[in-house]
Amino acid sequence: MKIDHIRLPGGAQRRLAPVNHEEAAGPLVWTGIIATTCLLLLVTQHMLWLAIPFLLAIILYYLLMPPMQRLLRMGMDRNVAALVVGGSFLLAVALPVLAGISWTSAPAESWQDMMGRYLQGGLSFVRSLLLGLEQQFPILHDIHLSQIINTQFTAYTEDFVQSHLTGFVVSLAGWLPALLLAPFLTFFFLRDGHLFKKFLARAVPNAFFERTLCLLHEVDQTAHRYFQGLAWLTVLDTAVLAFGLWAIGVSSPVVLGLISALLAWVPYVGSIVGCIMVVMVASTDAAGDPLVAYSAIGVFILVRLLDDFVFMPLTLGRSLHMHPLITVLMIFIGGAVAGVAGLMLVLPLMGVVMVVGETIGRLVTNPRLRARHRNARALREKQASADLVV
Repeated sequence: MKIDHIRLPGGAQRRLAPVNHEEAAGPLVWTGIIATTCLLLLVTQHMLWLAIPFLLAIILYYLLMPPMQRLLRMGMDRNVAALVVGGSFLLAVALPVLAGISWTSAPAESWQDMMGRYLQGGLSFVRSLLLGLEQQFPILHDIHLSQIINTQFTAYTEDFVQSHLTGFVVSLAGWLPALLLAPFLTFFFLRDGHLFKKFLARAVPNAFFERTLCLLHEVDQTAHRYFQGLAWLTVLDTAVLAFGLWAIGVSSPVVLGLISALLAWVPYVGSIVGCIMVVMVASTDAAGDPLVAYSAIGVFILVRLLDDFVFMPLTLGRSLHMHPLITVLMIFIGGAVAGVAGLMLVLPLMGVVMVVGETIGRLVTNPRLRARHRNARALREKQASADLVV
């Protein structure tokens, strides 16, 4: 029986204040979240062949789940629906790629020569920028800024394409078989995801069952909205970047826009890398006109402003966000713990651990649920020992 009033002397009644059984995640929970994230980074550093396909499969799962649910509502069998959705997605990706390969003529130069040409174009832009700064500020000319930086760039880039970049491309090609796991995992997530949720639910004590189901549903819906919003944000960024780069005369605007939008999934670092890549291409295409490279930088600044004030509120505005301070600190921690892989995986891992940690914290710190759990255990022990003779 629920009691929300007490009777005072004289017959008066007073309403009881509602008891808030929810407690926000405290410093102990956040310490465990950060420590668990760092531990997972160390583990995934040695299992990147599985961690990255698994992450891509989760993203594809949430993107393909809406059409999967529509087919299930129409009465289609779950196995058939998973095959239809997965096969349609593979065709939608493979056909444009094959068409682009067949319509594109063979390049006149090797990729090493092409990358070296773009790298030299970017360095020429930096040198001209430094010379312009020295003309405007005599103190920079007195310390020979352009000469110092040019010497350092020359020493670093002499064998960059042949050694560092070649090794990177070879290692990236070795990742292709592992990336093929992503569609394989996505198919089984679509087909058997509900069984995995039931498996997890059976492990929850009965006292925490209803609240756990509600929290899991909230987490699932939040992740669904986030990844769908991320996909729409990528499409918008690609379209705006491609249009801006096409308007200023940069070659391959759609490819550059798509790569830059995908790199922007890694906050801060990805946007900087994408901007550097586009400036290198722009300065190479228009070697005698630095205005094109400056215009490319302006396009990136404009897209960042549109992201912050227009695109993100429309696409990711309903999703959970980590505090910017925590985001920046975890990016540095991820880079220090696991290198480049840590920069890529720290925020997705942090998001998952944060959701799980806060959910467990809200459950175990709820006094009402703990009392129900203790009472249920006492009743089970009493029932189990009812027919025992002492």
